[in-house]
Amino acid sequence: MHEPTAPYRSAQDALRVLETVARHTTGVSDAELARETQLGTERLTTLLRMLRREGYVEQITDGAYVAGGALARLGAAQGRDEAVRTQLQRILRRLRDSVGAAVYISRYVDGEVKVTQYADGPATPAVHEWVDFRCSAHATAVGKSLLTQLDHNGRRDHLSRHRMARLTSRTITSDKLLLSRLAAQPPTVPVLDLQEYAIGTVCAAVPITAGSSVGCLALSLPVEHAHRLRQAADTLNRNAAPVLLSLTI
Repeated sequence: MHEPTAPYRSAQDALRVLETVARHTTGVSDAELARETQLGTERLTTLLRMLRREGYVEQITDGAYVAGGALARLGAAQGRDEAVRTQLQRILRRLRDSVGAAVYISRYVDGEVKVTQYADGPATPAVHEWVDFRCSAHATAVGKSLLTQLDHNGRRDHLSRHRMARLTSRTITSDKLLLSRLAAQPPTVPVLDLQEYAIGTVCAAVPITAGSSVGCLALSLPVEHAHRLRQAADTLNRNAAPVLLSLTI
């Protein structure tokens, strides 16, 4: 079994905090939160800072915490899908600015790779989809990250439906080699695409699996910024918890 990723652990801890806050409808102090969640003070402080920033909790006049507006919107029966999409887009824009790169959310839906949302800008251009992402999972950081989260049979099934075309001189076209690399990929280490999909672009992706739903968070950079890729990917990984939390609530 793979070890849980840091964003997954953070999201699980944040859910414990939110569940405790929700039980205390008139407010709950940080001391009481620490006691009931059994989280350390430093850990709890970090989580509360994130939850306040995302609008999931609010502090009232006596310093106690209550459920915030974002939590109510995501928990509502009506309009939830749009609320999630709006919340995720806000997070993606902030991530784009913090890592200095275009960022993407991708999901594996009905056996296909699907980029569901992204945030780019004039200084952080998105990848030009010159080959359909559904057909190029073998060459993209997004595709490889999603495939690593499937079991061996799931990976073989996907590759049997999509021919591994050579998109650049760096593209892996051997299913045996690709399957070997996917099996050896640690879930806590970002998956990289070093000009395998497109010359002039490098990418990285980290998993954001919520329940049985397979997903990933990714970024892309022009190759002249390749020296920033690993640091940007680490920053993306450290800040993925809000995305995962929005998908989980």
